Amino acid sequence: MSDADAPIEPIHAPELRGAAAWLNTRAPLTLRELRGKVVLLDFWTYGCINCLHLVPHLAYLERKYRDELVVIGVHSPKFEHEKNVDHLRRTLDRLGIDHPVAQDAEFRSWREYTVRAWPTLVLIDPAGYVVASVSGEGHMPELDQVIAAVIAVFDERGELNRGPIEAIGHETPAALRAGVDGGTLRYPGAVLVDPAKSRLFVADTGHHRVLVCGLDGSVRDVIGAGDIGGFANGAFEDTELDSPQGLAIAGDTLYIADRGTHTIRAVDLIERRVKTIAGTGEQGAWGGEGGAARETPLVSPWGVVVWRGLLFVAMAGVHQIWMIDTARGLAWPYAGTGAEARVDGAIAESAFTQPSGLALAGDTIYVADAEGNIVRRVDLPPKNTVTTLAGGNLFDFGDKDGKGDAVRLQHPQGIATDGERVYIADTYNHRIKVLDPVTRTVKTLAGTGKPGLADGRLDRAQFDEPGGLSLAGRTLYVTDANNHAVRAIDLDRGVVSTLLRA
Repeated sequence: MSDADAPIEPIHAPELRGAAAWLNTRAPLTLRELRGKVVLLDFWTYGCINCLHLVPHLAYLERKYRDELVVIGVHSPKFEHEKNVDHLRRTLDRLGIDHPVAQDAEFRSWREYTVRAWPTLVLIDPAGYVVASVSGEGHMPELDQVIAAVIAVFDERGELNRGPIEAIGHETPAALRAGVDGGTLRYPGAVLVDPAKSRLFVADTGHHRVLVCGLDGSVRDVIGAGDIGGFANGAFEDTELDSPQGLAIAGDTLYIADRGTHTIRAVDLIERRVKTIAGTGEQGAWGGEGGAARETPLVSPWGVVVWRGLLFVAMAGVHQIWMIDTARGLAWPYAGTGAEARVDGAIAESAFTQPSGLALAGDTIYVADAEGNIVRRVDLPPKNTVTTLAGGNLFDFGDKDGKGDAVRLQHPQGIATDGERVYIADTYNHRIKVLDPVTRTVKTLAGTGKPGLADGRLDRAQFDEPGGLSLAGRTLYVTDANNHAVRAIDLDRGVVSTLLRA
């Protein structure tokens, strides 16, 4: 018998060693104690949009095979910020993840399983052997079939354990429940000021709704039924959103990038009605060419701006900027090949890295390109070009002011501009920074670099994952996600205050 005909030796799944912490368990788990269960390991990092796409699919498998399957998240963090256990705990709360998660801060399990990319899924049978390993998205139907087949085989053998695992249990700490039980905000993701009509819109992302506020933070109206994410249009109180992010305004029409349903909604603020103008409610796939907007699946739309009646959308899930012609009902990719990379030049050749926040100044869109830790400039027609203004690259991140490529940011998500300066929510550095787009110089404006909640002088103020930004005159509004708050920075007085908080 040749080597090619030799049977393949089964691979015994390595134990999950070296976790810095275990969350959603009463004690660390071992694969030995899980014998008799099908185990699915999810190697992920929470800043990765492709990892976030798997969350609802994993929840579906957990429900379908609730007695036979144990899902374990192995969080192998890319960013220094993500190594912090408290930040991971808040992320699990925000995403509604209640299966066990090991904080693999030193990448020990990552190396044991020879993982090469986020996300990677590893399926282990009830005897403790690796059955399958896949990377990226799009494998859930096949994985579902394999899980069912493994369950059938081991059930027939009488080697399946359908009983509970004592160590597995989930309880959200009281400290994280701010904004959950009756609070005004829960992990807000975006803010938009409309100075012409003294309105402030807040994407109350964790509550799956958008608040219509006065400039003093008083809540005037609520768009969305809230609390449970869903997909429904109609009157404000009947509308269902899911993890709304970017906001844009044109007259009395508010546009919402609804990340969880992969749609763009249009809100008639006079009639108090909501409709879908792009997306089907289902996640699209990489490589989409666009078409009729209501028939074209989108992928995690994040930021949105309006230019000459057209919508430009940061399509974070496919690393592109899309364009939506609302008059003709069409949607298509505008900039970016879909490759996750830092590539400048003509829009057809450019590449982005999980673009998130967008800000418009004249015929220019500034982009917070989160995963690449950079700020980009997109010059709209007739130029149609992309330029990197500041920051590093996918694995070149940190916290360093300076000029151009020497600047180091850490997963910036929000951006705002007055045409002369560009303000950056340097999210994982807990700072607000300011960029001169001509000299490409970046300086810290506010925040100590340590997570917290403190008002006052810019150099003493503290934020905890600031995200959305919006500018009106000399006031910069900031969504401060982990503080469940909207903050206001008075640029003339040089002070930070809390405008709205759970």
